[in-house]
Amino acid sequence: MNDAFLPFEVLRSDAAVWLLAAPLVLTAGLWSLRARRAALRRLADERHLDRLLPDRSPARARGRILLACGGTLFAGLALLGPVRGYTLREVERKGLDIVFCIDTSRSMLAGDLKPDRLTRAKREIVGLLGRLKGDRTALLAFAGDVREVAPLTHDRVTLTHFTNTLTTEENLVGGTNLGGALERALALFDGRTGAHEAIVLLTDGEDLEGRGLEMARVAAERGIRVFVVGMGTAEGGKIADGARGFVRDESGREVITRLGGATLEEIAGATGGAYLSAESSAIPLEELYTKRISQLEARDLWAGKVRIPHDRYQWPLVLAVGCLLIEAGLRERRARREGADRR
Repeated sequence: MNDAFLPFEVLRSDAAVWLLAAPLVLTAGLWSLRARRAALRRLADERHLDRLLPDRSPARARGRILLACGGTLFAGLALLGPVRGYTLREVERKGLDIVFCIDTSRSMLAGDLKPDRLTRAKREIVGLLGRLKGDRTALLAFAGDVREVAPLTHDRVTLTHFTNTLTTEENLVGGTNLGGALERALALFDGRTGAHEAIVLLTDGEDLEGRGLEMARVAAERGIRVFVVGMGTAEGGKIADGARGFVRDESGREVITRLGGATLEEIAGATGGAYLSAESSAIPLEELYTKRISQLEARDLWAGKVRIPHDRYQWPLVLAVGCLLIEAGLRERRARREGADRR
């Protein structure tokens, strides 16, 4: 990583805060010198200090402060991990192709899962992304329409950002089209085999288009498993509607949306996948991945060379230790000359 405020590349830019310790040490040292000088002035007039304290050396005192400051600065640089040179190493990456399909319909704003279904679904995806290694992942958002948010990629940072920014306001068509989401997810795979591929649905199960099971059977024919996380509860919840409170039906009653667990379980079962609801598990997506998805056969997804940076932390660390050792051994008082001692 190359930070604009540093003249070299570093491995651990988050450690830059330790560089602030150097000016703090300098400030504390200068303050102590002023305080010591003020105390000596109270003891005697400054004109007589050299006679009363002949071995006093303000220059050495200032030198100790500068050495302490330098040692702290070099220690901070060592923590940053300055880079000098790289080694190219052959790597081979194995993993699965996983497409996350997240429901962004208005029913996902129900509060039966805290703080709401959509926020909980996004947290499930972000939490799993932090654990994945070699897998490629893609992200689709769907309501009545389906939107490709990110193609299959190893870029976890970008995918996490896109996941966190999903809202119901981006929907072009209302409703919940599970079949459309599965169809679009299938189109993202290369079609060679389904043994290394999986689709993950995060939805409350209101399949208003009625094509979910149909497309699940198409996925099964290609050998692709569908895993489903049910976002909601059997008791259901009201759908938030901004300042107006909650969504109401034509008769003016507040709408209660419930988890369609039976439909989702049928979709997962048709492909040999699995279903788990957020009501029955604290971390349903991670549980599905650990127990079922990660057991699928991984394949070679990418091979090539990567740059392994050479961390030269030893260089500034040696300078830091040297400065601190000299500072510890430097006396602030000058050694008296033999003639001065006899006088």
